[in-house]
Amino acid sequence: MRKMRFIVLLILLMSGATSAQQNEVLIHIGSHEVSKAEFERIYNKNNRNLMDESDVKSPEDYLDMYINFKLKVIEAMNLRMDTMSSFKNELSGYRQDLAAPYLTDMKYDEEMVRGLYERMTREISASHILFIVKQDAGREQEMAVLKKAQQVRNEILNGKDFHTAALEYSEDPSVRSNKGRLGYFSAFQMVTPFENMAFSTPVGEISEPVKTSFGYHLIQVHDMRENRGEVKVAHIMKMFPRDEPFDKNKLKAEVDSVYNLLTQGADFAEVAASFSDDRRSAADKGELPWFSANQMIPEFSEPAFALQNTGDISKPVETQFGYHIIKKIDQRPVPSFVESRERIEANIKKDPDRSNSTRKVFVEKLKEEYGFTELHDNISRIELISVNENIPNDAPLFGVGNKNYSISDFRKYLQKQKINNGIYADHYKAWVEEEIIRLEDSRLEEKHPDFKYLMQEYHDGLLFFNIMEDKIWKSAADDSTGLLAFYSKNSSKFLWEERFKGIIITCQNENACHEAEKYFDAGMSVQEVEDILNKDEKNIEIKEGIWENGDDPIVDYYAWSSQAPSGFNPSLTMFRGEIVPPEPKKLEEAKGLYISAYQEYLEQKWLQELKKKYKIKINKKLLKTISHV
Repeated sequence: MRKMRFIVLLILLMSGATSAQQNEVLIHIGSHEVSKAEFERIYNKNNRNLMDESDVKSPEDYLDMYINFKLKVIEAMNLRMDTMSSFKNELSGYRQDLAAPYLTDMKYDEEMVRGLYERMTREISASHILFIVKQDAGREQEMAVLKKAQQVRNEILNGKDFHTAALEYSEDPSVRSNKGRLGYFSAFQMVTPFENMAFSTPVGEISEPVKTSFGYHLIQVHDMRENRGEVKVAHIMKMFPRDEPFDKNKLKAEVDSVYNLLTQGADFAEVAASFSDDRRSAADKGELPWFSANQMIPEFSEPAFALQNTGDISKPVETQFGYHIIKKIDQRPVPSFVESRERIEANIKKDPDRSNSTRKVFVEKLKEEYGFTELHDNISRIELISVNENIPNDAPLFGVGNKNYSISDFRKYLQKQKINNGIYADHYKAWVEEEIIRLEDSRLEEKHPDFKYLMQEYHDGLLFFNIMEDKIWKSAADDSTGLLAFYSKNSSKFLWEERFKGIIITCQNENACHEAEKYFDAGMSVQEVEDILNKDEKNIEIKEGIWENGDDPIVDYYAWSSQAPSGFNPSLTMFRGEIVPPEPKKLEEAKGLYISAYQEYLEQKWLQELKKKYKIKINKKLLKTISHV
């Protein structure tokens, strides 16, 4: 027993020493102190889970970056930038978002989480009819909308086609194009009451009217199937022009021609870059972001999911936007329950319709923690009185956290919420909840060290951004004289690589090429040659410019002996020009790069001034106790 007490005492002594060391000051910057714990937390956070291990810094290397960051934050504080109303308002907004997860019950009903995961593994195909309820609608108006929804449901049950009824009655703006069809969807892809009703309505049946923030809905469930997860594809698109007539058959012939190139072995990425009208995806090999079935229109998603193997290519498919050729890149299933839990819980937290029950449990716990008491006699005297009536008695109604709340406090709450109808009893519980949550909110930094540190990070990060924008970023961009002087001293900092300077002549036939060559040899200008050869019809196209290796595959083939691009005919293409050796870029040619370099120069100069202004002292012995990540 004596030995056991000694071991426990030793553990307590060791933990006390570690705690003391954690609170020991690691860095002095002027009068500002940084503890080992503060630095170690930031160091570990920013050096873990990096994609490239070479980016991981040692504590010594990271310390230099951290001190440079802190110098700027401390300077911003000394300039009282943290007292500006714009800073306070922005930080307050971030705090509200960061506090939200702490102001609800952190323990969720296991049945709810597992039930939502089961929904994630399935997809429902459904249609709906929407009956809008206006935001300011009274009880009678809402009941009239509900009665109409019930009457339409009876019409459908008596034989009326659901989609015919949707066209006739639905107030959803998209009903004219989709006749109420919503396609397939899974959990978290519709508002919660709608999702709950859809998943509880048997296939083939019509739901009872269900209320959402939009109004009342009737839902018809067509199908339920296994969720196929997400697919990643690339596509080549021939787009239907908007607001102008076009020949659909011509576009179909073009996309069929492109498809034939692919079936003959042409590279999909190269063909997308050359022929796709979706220029954003064409620049990235035609690739689109991962998507699930409901995130794309069915005309596109269904053929995409129908592709069986990686690399398979679809025949051209038509959507309302144009023709598409789709290539399958990868597919992934719905994540496992363990992998999905965090996402499910996060969705519960941010959705009032799901989290209301957990909020009530949370408030009850806080009532017990903060010693909540009610004065029932005073509450009973006012609960049936209209909120419009003036009550002179300012009696206390409840107490929590060493503070009493009275009728006048209740009135202030009602005024703030712009509540001017109903009786006091209708709003009492909501007021109590708000005051208890407000009390808990005020104590988050005290109760949760991780929240305190997170708020400090946002505080410092905002100050860093504001002072950098004021002292460096905006200053460098606006200082044209300083930028010009910096360029004069560093004009060889950014160089052009070897380039081809000249013209590319693309001919309709070999005879046009011979004619063009003859005229150029005779000393004619580009404009003169074009005027002669294109007088009656377009026989040649001339591009004039200067290209680096990689800018143009045809130039690369001619100037740097690269592989000929797909579909290129050398006999119909001419080049005239020369290889230009590397040379410095002019300021207007690389202005963004020079502004960035000028900013870096100004920042280093400013840091030197700050290091002279604020004396820096480091506890190197304590620094060595911090483990390398």
